[in-house]
Amino acid sequence: MAKTFGKETYLYWYETMLLQRRFEEKTGQLYGMQKIRGFCHLYIGQEAVSAGTMTAIRDDDNMITAYRDHGLAIAKGITARECMAEMYGKATGCTKGKGGSMHFFSKEKKFFGGHGIVGGQIGLGAGIAFAEQYKGTDAVTVCYFGDGAARQGILHETFNMAMTWKLPVIFICENNYYAMGTSVERTSNVLDIYKFADAYDMPGDSVDGMKPEDVHEGVERAVKRARDGGGPTLLEIKTYRYKGHSMSDPAKYRTKEELEEFKLKDPIEHVLNVIRENNYATEAEIEEINNKIKAEIDDCVEFAENSPYPDVSEVYKDIYLDENYPFILD
Repeated sequence: MAKTFGKETYLYWYETMLLQRRFEEKTGQLYGMQKIRGFCHLYIGQEAVSAGTMTAIRDDDNMITAYRDHGLAIAKGITARECMAEMYGKATGCTKGKGGSMHFFSKEKKFFGGHGIVGGQIGLGAGIAFAEQYKGTDAVTVCYFGDGAARQGILHETFNMAMTWKLPVIFICENNYYAMGTSVERTSNVLDIYKFADAYDMPGDSVDGMKPEDVHEGVERAVKRARDGGGPTLLEIKTYRYKGHSMSDPAKYRTKEELEEFKLKDPIEHVLNVIRENNYATEAEIEEINNKIKAEIDDCVEFAENSPYPDVSEVYKDIYLDENYPFILD
């Protein structure tokens, strides 16, 4: 039986997804103006994955992902100011201006990256889950990766260990159908990635990633299993990115018709329709949310513009572990 979600949840989903969308749109604009440089991968179209996850986990649960990390970082509570400052390479950024687009991080928000090595975060996610298990907490770790990373060997090694030790980790494959420019159909004869779990007797499921309701329900089931000591789950969340793999990708490997088909399933429009159909907010209240988000984006850009660059004395800090200080970042 499908779970029923109320007004508060839908308004939260709308606001967090809209903030992510507007942040990414502004990021793309600023990249074109060369205010932001280097690698940059936008999350536009995939916002239901982050929104649905957040209502199914606790604040003290951990999150780790790959380089398409802006939306997930914002959903996890890193401020738009900290995120935009990091995009600019400024000292006020969430990794002090040293990580850039691909390496967001916040120990306080339990957001452990942002990782540029394809699939590298899969093993790290299991390691974070092992730490929680070792400490005796009931916190779970949500570990995201893409359909391309699902072909990496580290996935199989990690799945084997995670199941053997019953680690409290949820592996989420954000299947947006393309690994850079290569479609899923060209990389494997197994098109249903959730079936990878079968080889390890791990529960696996396919989820509609264009609807936060479905994402919430899938993640909620996996979270309960992990907290109860049942071990990991693999969720293949089928989503879609509206932009190219990165800012340098014109995305000519897919048709305009395919893109338009998925835009008809836009997660923000879906949630907005539910809000309107159920009278969860008036048009004036919706406009108020829209204006609030616009002001927050304008503010984060101004903050990033006016923030200082890191001092040269910072160049070797946060690289080597100080034996007297147990964390990489303060």
